[in-house]
Amino acid sequence: MNVYLVRMKSRSREESSVEKKEKAVLEVLLVTVLCALVLGVIGTALSSVQSNKTVPNAGKVKGIGVGIYWNSACTNQTVSIDWGLLDPGSSKTVTIYIRNEGNAAATISRTLQNWSPSNAATYLTLSWDYANQTLIVNQVLQVNLTLSLSSTTSGMASFSFDMTITATG
Repeated sequence: MNVYLVRMKSRSREESSVEKKEKAVLEVLLVTVLCALVLGVIGTALSSVQSNKTVPNAGKVKGIGVGIYWNSACTNQTVSIDWGLLDPGSSKTVTIYIRNEGNAAATISRTLQNWSPSNAATYLTLSWDYANQTLIVNQVLQVNLTLSLSSTTSGMASFSFDMTITATG
């Protein structure tokens, strides 16, 4: 912010040295007050940005050899998970149902990719309670996914990632 001060002199008389000093002091005070106001506004803006700690997310979910559903009857397919707003240091658990839609018994695995921002995986951990059990054809398995956000997110305002669940067997 630039502050311009304009001095005006009366041509009818010369200013005394006392008047010049008083004006200089007033100018310095004016600049100081304006700087304090600007810094106060900037500080308030930064503190409001830093106090906003919730982090929104939505991620795509893809199944290879399996169907992924919101319900055990496998009628409501899951194509994305909206994790909602997460506070630093918190976690959220979502339940999905995975059905073996192949023609042989299989185990499943998951991969996470396409992180945005690219460093989001540094602050996020996705775990699940799947224990490597074998799913027979058409078997449905309830799986709980838990997404945890680190207590330090280094300014991450939002994030996304894709999850692929694959049947092997």
